[in-house]
Amino acid sequence: MAVSEELIKILACPKCKGDLEYVNDSRGEAFICHSCGLVYQVKEDIPIMLIEEALSLEEWKASRGS
Repeated sequence: MAVSEELIKILACPKCKGDLEYVNDSRGEAFICHSCGLVYQVKEDIPIMLIEEALSLEEWKASRGS
């Protein structure tokens, strides 16, 4: 089960309050804030929206092999 459409529409970056891009592919789910370069991962269908748990965009891309 993926993150609900309703939740995707209302979530914002907890750091800058900016828009998030939702990514859902064969390697997992995540919310990306392009404004501050942070990635919030989704674990067991729950978005982990804690700034201290976020990955940098570069670190997340490297972990995915992209």
